[in-house]
Amino acid sequence: LLQRLASLAATAREETWQSRQQLQAQRQEVARLQEELSRARQDGERWASALQRAQREALEREATRGAEQARQQELVRDMKARLLELLREKDALWQKTEGIDTPVPSPVPRDPGLCARCHKDFRLLSRRYNCSRLCQGKVCHTCSVDMGKHGRCCLICYQQRQPQAT
Repeated sequence: LLQRLASLAATAREETWQSRQQLQAQRQEVARLQEELSRARQDGERWASALQRAQREALEREATRGAEQARQQELVRDMKARLLELLREKDALWQKTEGIDTPVPSPVPRDPGLCARCHKDFRLLSRRYNCSRLCQGKVCHTCSVDMGKHGRCCLICYQQRQPQAT
């Protein structure tokens, strides 16, 4: 009986020791899981903070974009108003000048090295063109109009030929 009790006591000690080992392992697992949970909460807080910051920045960008768009729309309205004003001014000037005779082409200058209109010297970079219309003068690029396959002509001859172009 004593041996049986000793055997039961030894078995109980062994089971107690194994239970303590399991309990210790479970406590370590719980500690590890609590640490993971703490890290996950910290990560969640950081992500929530980053999300709030990104949302705030997006709202600020949207507000800035809206203000810029409003400013651009106002600028477009101002430009359209200015364009209408300039068109009215152009029409008024055109009506004032409609009765004025178109200037007659001036005679070709005696110096063939000068433009017939602005009297600019022809040089290496300023090409001379023969007026293919009335005056047959030599004119620079600025004082001439491209007539396509008919060549170039001076502004005065072009205006006489096509008065609506002015």
